[in-house]
Amino acid sequence: MMNKYWLTAIACTLAIGVNAQQKTLTAKDYEYAEGFMGYNTSKYIDNPGVSPNWLENDKFWYVTRNQNGVQTYLVDPAAKTKVLTTEYKSVSAPPRRRSRNEELSPDGKKAVFIKDYNLFLKDVATGKTTQLTTDGVKDYGYATDNAGWKHSDAPIVRWSPDSKKITTFQQDQRNSKDMYLVTTNVGAPKLEAWKYPLPGDKEIATIRRVIIEVDQPKVISLNIPPDQHRATLSDDISSSGTFDDIDWKADGSEVAFVSTSRDHKNEKFRIANATTGAVREVFEETVKTQYESGQGAINWRYLPSSKEIIWYSERDNWGHLYLYDAATGKVKNQITKGDWVVSQLIKVDEKTRTIYFMANGREKGNPYFSHFYKVGFDGKNLTLLNPEEGNHSISLSPSEKYFIDTYSQPNIPQVTVLRSLDGKLVSTLEKTDISRLTATGWKAPAPVSVKAGDGKTDIYGLVFTPTKIEAGKKYPVIDYIYPGPQGGSVGSWSFSAARGDHQALAELGFIVVVIEGTSNPDRSKSFHDMSYGNMAVNTLPDQIAAIKQLSAKYPIDTTKVGIWGHSGGGFATATAMFRYPDFFKVGISESGNHDNRNYEDDWGERYNGLLENADYDAQANQNYAKNLKGKLMLVHGLMDDNVPPYNTLLVVEALEKANKSFDLVIFPNSAHGYGSYSPYMMRRRWDYFVQHLLGAEPPKDYQMKGSR
Repeated sequence: MMNKYWLTAIACTLAIGVNAQQKTLTAKDYEYAEGFMGYNTSKYIDNPGVSPNWLENDKFWYVTRNQNGVQTYLVDPAAKTKVLTTEYKSVSAPPRRRSRNEELSPDGKKAVFIKDYNLFLKDVATGKTTQLTTDGVKDYGYATDNAGWKHSDAPIVRWSPDSKKITTFQQDQRNSKDMYLVTTNVGAPKLEAWKYPLPGDKEIATIRRVIIEVDQPKVISLNIPPDQHRATLSDDISSSGTFDDIDWKADGSEVAFVSTSRDHKNEKFRIANATTGAVREVFEETVKTQYESGQGAINWRYLPSSKEIIWYSERDNWGHLYLYDAATGKVKNQITKGDWVVSQLIKVDEKTRTIYFMANGREKGNPYFSHFYKVGFDGKNLTLLNPEEGNHSISLSPSEKYFIDTYSQPNIPQVTVLRSLDGKLVSTLEKTDISRLTATGWKAPAPVSVKAGDGKTDIYGLVFTPTKIEAGKKYPVIDYIYPGPQGGSVGSWSFSAARGDHQALAELGFIVVVIEGTSNPDRSKSFHDMSYGNMAVNTLPDQIAAIKQLSAKYPIDTTKVGIWGHSGGGFATATAMFRYPDFFKVGISESGNHDNRNYEDDWGERYNGLLENADYDAQANQNYAKNLKGKLMLVHGLMDDNVPPYNTLLVVEALEKANKSFDLVIFPNSAHGYGSYSPYMMRRRWDYFVQHLLGAEPPKDYQMKGSR
């Protein structure tokens, strides 16, 4: 008996000792970590970049800031001069729209807007308005931008270059289903309802294409059946803010356009007579999975003067440009080729028959670094115009004789230079200086390359470690995930002093990894299609493989793995916790589209295929909730008009049915992002990982201070 009592007493003493030694983080620890947020690091960066304000003859001025104050420079490319000036004080660029809900004509004299489901024309000088259409009604309005998760009052049109016509559509949503959200407030809640079709719905939004003459109002219907509410590059027909997949002839007599099928597998290139509405079918392309017209930009062009078309295709497994005969619809030649990707078509010089474009993966090193090239229509004389290693972004001068080139790497700050269009260096404008930032203890993330889950494909990412690594200590790892497939976790591969709160989290005692997995864009077609038909893959095998490989180089404790993400990343986080419960121990799932049958029609139908051809049920997170072992926080805004909150509530219900404990944070009146509650959500995220992954006590209700 005596031995039993002594053993019990010793055990209790040991337990008390362990609890007493539990690490506690203080408000000072959080304040230090918050110092690595962008609103606190930006003040230590000198000469952060160049935003040109163009003048006549390609001259321009720009403002730069450093510890010595603000300087304004005037640059003359022809004279190759850059001088300090006090003449220019503010940016004065003409607005693209007269107002937020108007679309300005190219000559700046007219604007169109929507009123009572119809289009009206306004004379900018006099304010006089003229009604252009008369038969628009509710759910069958002209130029409306209110299908699925987009619903603005701005008109979706494309002006002809001569400012005499517009091409737009009458959007038919009369038989589409509604989505409902309800506000939280004192008194009766307000019901929000709008058209939001879902995958598998028999009736979705369609568009009746029209051309409208504006001077003497006349509506001309194109003589084709209604098109699907789809585009070649996105899940909306207005991703650029104007009518996508439209290219006018300069004199306004013709308009070229592309019709996309509901499942994005078929594209029809068409040319319409702008006077009669007659439509000529030129050619079509059909793919097995989903067609894209570029990587971040629509890359086809209609060249009526030479009766040719520049077309983008991944038919040889890589995104390249092809030259078509617009009269016959036949391919004349492939313009670019090789194991690399054309990302964005920048300029087409029809006189010299030269194409200028951005491309990824042609140069050695990181395949996500983008460079600027030129090539002839015939595919000859391919020339690299900015050879420095890094991710490049360019801005053409008004005459297009010069371009400003800014390049950097995730761990190397920006250099901005001025070049002539042949690539020759004119001058170095600015070099971003981060010496004051590094003096504070800041350090850049480490770019890494590992093998994907298949054991052979190269994938890339970033690793954030604490600025002060303790020798011999292993750190819990947090995996930030955004699986796409239209984008990826890393986002821009250019330099950024702060990428969200990744470094801030690392400073609390974690190693944070951000991995660009397979099925993300900017690589080959086969790479992007690896999860086609099963988005529940979510790049998770790649994430797991990467963390295991990185643990050989970094002091990562693979028994303490956390994961978090927003939207598609929220979907992936819950999938990770339910399907890999022995690997991922703590997850924070924000605003996830957990069942794509509950998300807008185009998303799932683009990447999974039509409902009748894909097993959506097998991908739904609520069906795997019973497998939860670790700590999971679910988060959603109840007024989320992008990913309706019912996605998360399906998972909540499934967890409750399975008798699983979990945490839930809701924002009663927030949309997809959390707005003014974002600092609160970040603090809750820090607390959750500190408590459940680090095994420490967070400070009580720390108040994020923001910029200070």
